[in-house]
Amino acid sequence: MSSTLSEDQRRQQTRQRRSTRTRITGSDLTGASAVWRIVRISMSYRWHLVGAIVLAIVSSVLQVMIPRLLGEGVDQAFTLIQEGGQNQDQINSLLWDTALLVVLVSFFRGTTGFGTMFLGETLAQRVATRLRMIFFDKLQALSFSFHDNVHTGQLMSRGLSDIEGVRMFVQMGMVQIFRVVFLLISAAVFMAILDWQLALLSLSFIPFMVFRSTQLRLSLRVFWRQIQDVLGELSTSMQENLAGVRVVRAFSAQRYEEQKFDKIAREFVDLRMKAERTHARGSGFISFSFILAWAIVLWFGGSKVIDGNMTIGELAQFFTFLALLRFPVRMATQIVNSTARAAGAGGRIFEILDVSPQIEDGAGAKPLEISDSVVRFEDVSFKYDDNPALENISFEARPDHTVGIVGPPGSGKTSVVHLLPRFYDPSSGSITVDGVDIRDVAVNSVRRTVGIVEQDPFLFNGSIRDNIRYGENDASEERVVAAAKMAQIHDFIVSLPEGYESMIGERGVGLSGGQRQRVAIARTLLPNPAVLIFDDSTSSVDAGTDARIRAELLKVAEGRTTIIVAHRLSSLAHADEILVLDTGRIVERGSHKELMALDGHYANLFHLQQTQTAEIDE
Repeated sequence: MSSTLSEDQRRQQTRQRRSTRTRITGSDLTGASAVWRIVRISMSYRWHLVGAIVLAIVSSVLQVMIPRLLGEGVDQAFTLIQEGGQNQDQINSLLWDTALLVVLVSFFRGTTGFGTMFLGETLAQRVATRLRMIFFDKLQALSFSFHDNVHTGQLMSRGLSDIEGVRMFVQMGMVQIFRVVFLLISAAVFMAILDWQLALLSLSFIPFMVFRSTQLRLSLRVFWRQIQDVLGELSTSMQENLAGVRVVRAFSAQRYEEQKFDKIAREFVDLRMKAERTHARGSGFISFSFILAWAIVLWFGGSKVIDGNMTIGELAQFFTFLALLRFPVRMATQIVNSTARAAGAGGRIFEILDVSPQIEDGAGAKPLEISDSVVRFEDVSFKYDDNPALENISFEARPDHTVGIVGPPGSGKTSVVHLLPRFYDPSSGSITVDGVDIRDVAVNSVRRTVGIVEQDPFLFNGSIRDNIRYGENDASEERVVAAAKMAQIHDFIVSLPEGYESMIGERGVGLSGGQRQRVAIARTLLPNPAVLIFDDSTSSVDAGTDARIRAELLKVAEGRTTIIVAHRLSSLAHADEILVLDTGRIVERGSHKELMALDGHYANLFHLQQTQTAEIDE
């Protein structure tokens, strides 16, 4: 017992650590609130919802007609038999008519049942599709700071598995509950009309079923929430393993990755088994209550028939009603399960949807209008969460005045790059373009103005042409080729068998590091942005290609504001002003010649690189 307890405690601590690591500052919804929000979204498709509900009710009405028809047919047949049964043809005709009527009612019940399922599934798919698109759009709008703290696997789990849970609830829970409730009420009314005492006895299991179903829903909601959290961890583990497959193979860490994945997978299985056991116990209790009601009807109903207080046809109706009630009894547990899952899954989805983006357009924000393309950082400080990254940074970048930024790793170079296109907002100070604070204009207009080439560029699975014109899907072939030529990648592309139509694989796996960077440079140059930022974008190319790219960039930079972050200091020899960063501060600034004359940080870095290059050449 103690070992089991310690294992449970360990798993609880693991979940707490995961919860802390992936904390999402959205709303804290109750299960009922999440379910109600799903219902409100479903009401947007009112004709599908109303149609499904109406057909469900009609199907229930037709279903409860069957016991009435059977009971009345049995009583009429027994009446004829008791009268002497001389007219066998009349008895056969009565039985055939009853059978035909039952078949016709069953056919229409089946047709309306099909319509209920079809409209219910259509409604469920539309709700799921809408939620999926809202969720995806929200991920596009959320700030970089959000994505820095939440695992991709968790987001994928919410956007796929959780939305599937919502779809199941809409189709199985929200629509079918009307059919179940109406069928129970209709059967109870008809049974009470026949014999209210026997009806009360036979339906006595319903209060216990409702009570047990409520307990079951609350228990299952907790389990489903934990299951979805662990499923997110499984997705994260698989996503990281696939993304880092080369690292895994290089360090022969397959066994370690298998053990890590197996640990999470076992926890997932344990939670699923607990949920299924809870569901099975609840379902077993409800089924037992139903069988007990059947036994009550058999005992007391049979006694009433023997005493002459009930006809055989009426007793047959009771049994047929109870047989029909097996469907809503079975469905009740499924509805409870789907509702519990939707409460947990919906809560996880709405947590994301309720997160407020840190970077968004202010009230009345207008597009940024470019006149002189002058960028100013004015006493800018910035923190990642509580970790200082920049402090009191001030500089000006303008057309035909290239600004270079250098510094050791962790000095804040990339932070400067990320602030200008408003990936983040500064903690203090301001960033202006042509005298306008970028926080006062539309975010998309700022990002269209600023073209950035990242140090580790991301390419999409597709053709080279599609990747180059990613920012402008309708760009002409001439512009695509011109951008590729400026990035010194055109000759390589045309040497490929399929040229610009060549597929490059996921994340550009079919290209070398330098080729990926040059495709990314072409992609940035294509939209013709007013401000260009190169974040160590030629670090993966050889010195000769670097020189040719720099020569082309000098032509491209004419009339543009250009900021270059570089590790290779020779790339900045042409810069008009170079900023030397250290621990988030500007410690030196000036041209290459001026900084070399200072014989400080920049000069030391330059001499160190020259020495390393000479040693490599030897």
